[in-house]
Amino acid sequence: MIRKRLSGMLLGAALMLSGMAAGPAWAEEAGVIRLGAAVSLTGKYSSNGAFTRNGYDLAVERINGEGGVTVGGKPYKLEIVYYDDESTPARGAQLVERLIQQDGVDYLLGPYSSGLTEAIAPVTEKYGVPMVEANGAAVSLFRKGYRYLFAVLSTTDQYLRGAVDLAAKVHDDPSQVRIAMAFENDPFSQDVREGVMEDAAKHGMKIVIDDKLPPELNDMSATLSKTKVLKPDLLLLSGHDKGAALAVRQVADQRLNLPMMALTHCDSAQIAEKFGAAAEYALCAAQWAPALTYSDALFGSAADYAALYEKTYGHAAPYQAAESSAAVQVFADAFARAGTLDRKAVRDALAETRMMTFYGPIEFDETGKNVSKPTVLFQVQDGKYVVVYPQAFAEAKFRWPTPPWSER
Repeated sequence: MIRKRLSGMLLGAALMLSGMAAGPAWAEEAGVIRLGAAVSLTGKYSSNGAFTRNGYDLAVERINGEGGVTVGGKPYKLEIVYYDDESTPARGAQLVERLIQQDGVDYLLGPYSSGLTEAIAPVTEKYGVPMVEANGAAVSLFRKGYRYLFAVLSTTDQYLRGAVDLAAKVHDDPSQVRIAMAFENDPFSQDVREGVMEDAAKHGMKIVIDDKLPPELNDMSATLSKTKVLKPDLLLLSGHDKGAALAVRQVADQRLNLPMMALTHCDSAQIAEKFGAAAEYALCAAQWAPALTYSDALFGSAADYAALYEKTYGHAAPYQAAESSAAVQVFADAFARAGTLDRKAVRDALAETRMMTFYGPIEFDETGKNVSKPTVLFQVQDGKYVVVYPQAFAEAKFRWPTPPWSER
């Protein structure tokens, strides 16, 4: 990981030492458009940071392989300057300042996580640098009046609303549903909680546990012990991939019987692959799935993208990679429509984005969030992640209730 970080730094240094001037003038002369990205190659977000980088790289390779981007009648290749933010917000902000001020990068791709995105958004806004981000979904990002921030993914409050809706559908009287919740105390998970609270209140459901989990997740036994006593109908958890893996392991260890459990990040945590039968019946919130019927001219269908990703990187395509690839596509589309590499013109073109991708429809509102694409829920069924919600995209029927451990 240290080697990756150093290679990113050396790349930035090499570009500067070669005497290339920064910004649009250099890009036009060389036929290269540089994008900058500080992503988590080390630290607690390193696995998702790797997925983010994979998605960016796959899109750049594909776009360049198809001839690049034509801007004002001239073809350009895309290139990304990377740094490792070490999963630390302050480090991320520092590196983005470096990308803009020292490396002369005029366009930014976002980091992994809402917390890191919140840390760097003020920097890109300060310098008027457009940022298209794919992994910061916190609602709070879009309540601050940023004009240069655009996000391809659905906002965080949408992640587990589907689980509440499913619970309402399978119970004769939704007002009798009792919910236990445990969410990491970070912007992402607390926004997930906000969406759950709104929908639970709409159905008249009762919250019986409402726990905050620490950032460094090592134990959920306190929450699970209360759950064992109170016997809720639905357990909702959000703690990124580490939290998802921990929850599945500890629920199995405690033989905790839950009619329904829904998590965030369980596909990127590879709960089905790592925990086998223990992960069965778990619901997994996701931004994207290979089974969805979206497609575009660059990657083909969602399934085509998933096959290309797996062939390239040797593992199944997580949604974090898919949304990252879509972010690069959005930039490429905006460059072409702007007809210039002027940052303000590119920003205005981004604001007018209306496009369909393999990842889904992308259309930004005045706050910069994508208002066209829904989230989905997987359920682990027979070792596979199967879309069960919303009904329009369902591959199989939702299996409920989860049998007790004695019958599994």
